[in-house]
Amino acid sequence: MKTILVVDDKQSLRQLVKEYLEQEGYRVIEAADGREALFVARREKPDLIVLDIMMAEVDGHEFLRYHNREADTPVIVLTARLEENDRILGLELGADDYITKPFSPRVVSARVKAVLRRKRAEPVSEEQTIRIRDLVIHPGRREVLVKGSPTDLTYTEFGVLHTLARRPGWVFTRSQIVDAVRGDDYPVTDRSVDVQVVSLRKKLGPCASYIETVRGVGYRLKE
Repeated sequence: MKTILVVDDKQSLRQLVKEYLEQEGYRVIEAADGREALFVARREKPDLIVLDIMMAEVDGHEFLRYHNREADTPVIVLTARLEENDRILGLELGADDYITKPFSPRVVSARVKAVLRRKRAEPVSEEQTIRIRDLVIHPGRREVLVKGSPTDLTYTEFGVLHTLARRPGWVFTRSQIVDAVRGDDYPVTDRSVDVQVVSLRKKLGPCASYIETVRGVGYRLKE
């Protein structure tokens, strides 16, 4: 049985999520703020954490900064609909997904299942050939085939595609994409990544729709 830690300063919300996840067969434990969550996570070692961002005592961002030094537990952050910076910062600090408030318990359950499923799948190695429907990526040869035909990509375009393809379904911020392709000392702007994705989609032709835009955050490759 998988253990889920639900962290939120509103007891009613914790109870709502807990009841629904328990119906889905999970063991659910709770914490009312980030400080308590750190102790609970160390003791219980949950399989996944559902984490509110806005809390009075050690908020979600601070929790992520501390917790990620100790464990690689997948985290789904909860954030208000208009707080775009919270979504971006949460992902950059290591969160695996986010859910905007208000939400339904069914959405939480679906996201929990998806993140746990992705967590079970080991990331593709740097040199392993990747096949996603009509798209084939040969990292060692830096070759991309679309429906069996080679596609000529630039160094950066290939790097962007390979980064996304190694973890299908994962959302990457623009900064994370640039860090993976060019290194963390490379200047990044939203436009520098967006331009590469526009060009990449044109060259991928019928596979262009595999790259999804996550509004206000970044990009992901469809699972």
